[in-house]
Amino acid sequence: MRLDRYLCELNLGTRSQIKKDIKAGLVSVNDVTIVRPEEQIQTERDCVCYRGQPCIYEECVYYLLHKPAGVVSATKDRRDRTVLDLIGDKARKDIFPVGRLDKDAEGLLLITNDGAFAHDLLAPARHVEKEYECHLAYSFDIRQRQLLEQGVDIGEKKPARPAVVRVLEEKKITLTITEGKFHQVKRMLHAAGNEVTYLKRIRMGTLTLDDTLPKGAFRRLTKEEVESLKHDRSSHL
Repeated sequence: MRLDRYLCELNLGTRSQIKKDIKAGLVSVNDVTIVRPEEQIQTERDCVCYRGQPCIYEECVYYLLHKPAGVVSATKDRRDRTVLDLIGDKARKDIFPVGRLDKDAEGLLLITNDGAFAHDLLAPARHVEKEYECHLAYSFDIRQRQLLEQGVDIGEKKPARPAVVRVLEEKKITLTITEGKFHQVKRMLHAAGNEVTYLKRIRMGTLTLDDTLPKGAFRRLTKEEVESLKHDRSSHL
């Protein structure tokens, strides 16, 4: 990898500033001062120091974001603020959201630059569980529960896969699904005869939304959390 690109991916400055600093002799590789921005380095082997401080490069990064309502799950948007805007300059420029949450929905959203990890979590064959807290417009009854748990028809070739329901209050439930179709939770509740007034994802696979994480805030996943997500295969509902 080019030295200037490496330092830029660590968010140490703009490309022009990084090039200027390299030419000024502020960067060393394996204790040798380098003045060529195009110098090639081995990210896993070479020791790079910038302004006297060692640089640590991570090929893959993983974040848990507490998405607030009003923010879109996209890398770019001409009209609305995106989930990447919440992370801003603190993260790599090659990250993206794993799947989507509706603009008006809140809760757990994974952000990464690991394409294989994201694909594996979203693959239909994996049946990764996604649990949502749902506030409803009308009282939830046994008929609605039966429809959701047997697999309700949402207007596609096949009914939605059976869901797991926990009733919290008269108009408040959690719904656990193993698919990720467009507006799926809202469509399932609508097909069952109710409407969602508030939606929050509280779990994905083995990862649960951190109660101490405010809306709009994020944190790095621990190594253990990443490994657990990679190896989790939720039982078929």
